[in-house]
Formats: sequence, structure tokens, C-alpha cells
Amino acid sequence: MILVDSSVWIDYFNGQKTNASEYLDAALGREYLLIGDLILTEVLQGFKSEKDFNTAKKLLTSLEVVELSNPHLAIKSAESFRALRKKGLTVRKTIDVVIATYCIENNVTLLQSDKDFIPFSERLGLKILP
Repeated sequence: MILVDSSVWIDYFNGQKTNASEYLDAALGREYLLIGDLILTEVLQGFKSEKDFNTAKKLLTSLEVVELSNPHLAIKSAESFRALRKKGLTVRKTIDVVIATYCIENNVTLLQSDKDFIPFSERLGLKILP
């Protein structure tokens, strides 16, 4: 299972060719892809036209939409943030902490293009692509 981060979806919908967006393009319909509820919000709120919004909504909701947090994961996310901070690493966005922790706790690989996930991979065992 692969959870696709908003950084990749944004590049994909904007036609930006990156390693991650090209991986996503090849994986659609071939691999089991997930999208998180908060990622769905982040991606959809960026569309200006109703047509593009509806097209994206149809594609994104055809994937399994997972809830990225609950009380257990909220506490685990805080613990992940604190563990990295103790090592001198501060993650800029809380949502990235939540996404990374969800993936670690559920043994899900993250397709991403955001440097904030690298410390989770190097220090906490997050599996990332590409």
C-alpha cells in the first residue's frame, strides 16, 4: 500500500514532471494507492475552477480515503515530533508529522516529494518513495 502525499498530487495535477509525479502516473490503476482525508482536503482546496475541482474529486475519491488521525495516532504523532526534536530536527508542518506517523504505525509506504519526511525515514523508519 502506498499513501500519496499532497506534494505529489499537486505536482501531478499541475503537470509538473518529477520523479514522484511520474511514479504516481505509472502507479494509477496498477498499485494499491491510498489518500488521507487531510491530504484530500489540502489537494482539493487548491483548485480554482469547478470543472478541475470535480475532475480531481472524482479521481481522488476513487482511491481508498483513510483517516489519518485518531486519539492513538495523535499521541504517537506528538511522540514522533518530540523524538525528532530531541535529535535537533524540527518538522515545519504538523500535518507532515501526522502523515508520517500514520504511515509508520500502519506499515504504509509514502510517495512524497517533501524534504520534511526525510528525518522520519532516516530516524523513525518511515518507508518513502521515490
